[in-house]
Amino acid sequence: MSELAEQLPDVAALQAALDGASYLADEPLATALFLAARMGQPILLEGEPGVGKTEAAKALAAALDTPLIRLQCYEGLTSAEALYEWNYPRQLLAIRLAEARGETPREADLFSDDYLLQRPLLAALEHPGPRPAVLLIDEVDRGDDEFEAFLFELLAESAVTIPELGTRRAAHPPVVVLTSNRTRDLHDALKRRCLYHWIDYPDTARVAAIIRRRVPAASEPLADQVAAGVGRLRGMDLAKPPGVAEAISWASALQVLGAGRLDPAAAERTAGAVLKYADDLRLVRQAGFADLTGQNGSAGADG
Repeated sequence: MSELAEQLPDVAALQAALDGASYLADEPLATALFLAARMGQPILLEGEPGVGKTEAAKALAAALDTPLIRLQCYEGLTSAEALYEWNYPRQLLAIRLAEARGETPREADLFSDDYLLQRPLLAALEHPGPRPAVLLIDEVDRGDDEFEAFLFELLAESAVTIPELGTRRAAHPPVVVLTSNRTRDLHDALKRRCLYHWIDYPDTARVAAIIRRRVPAASEPLADQVAAGVGRLRGMDLAKPPGVAEAISWASALQVLGAGRLDPAAAERTAGAVLKYADDLRLVRQAGFADLTGQNGSAGADG
């Protein structure tokens, strides 16, 4: 971790590096990521979908100038799919070639590194450095209890045993970022192993700043209006309140259509960029897009 200590002497240095990667992190989040990197301890980021949990891990990898290795979790994910597999078609080909030469291949020849397929977890453990990779275990709450238990043991040891090859221990243990949308509760054992940070919806001013950074072609008034519109949507009883990702998508759609401001007509045309459920779209239409844009009962000149 000595190289990381030199690269990230303090929280301010990481916050500036994240900013350089176009990720505007507040000080509490920057502090949490700094501690995860410097302490070598996994961090669990929780929050509503779309608040920037995955992007935080991507930005951290960019800030550290190291690869991001991502494991997308899903129901039924097995340790083999996440860790390693053997290249069975290549092994079978090797057997047939050996038989054609009148030879009998040894088991040790078939179960060697030449036939090993690294999956994200093993790839992160065996990253050669000089800086550790950032391992993103995305939506860990979608995995099952059995996989979560396996994951805990792997992270605790930064090592894995491959029966045919022996134990592989990380020379540069990865910086591990786990994300969760809280579709289910995670085990206390996993939480105890991790640092923890809750990412909340950013306020309107920060959303506007993020839009200006991520959609530079959008005008400043448009960024402010989209941020305010997203804030109003979050105040409604929606099945899926929009997050930062939807705010960026909405601003991008408006910019592509050449809208210089967010008026009711433009909001209705681009509603699919920010509202992802039919019931939510119906609710906003009933309320009126004038309410959404803050123009109900007021006239504004086109700009």
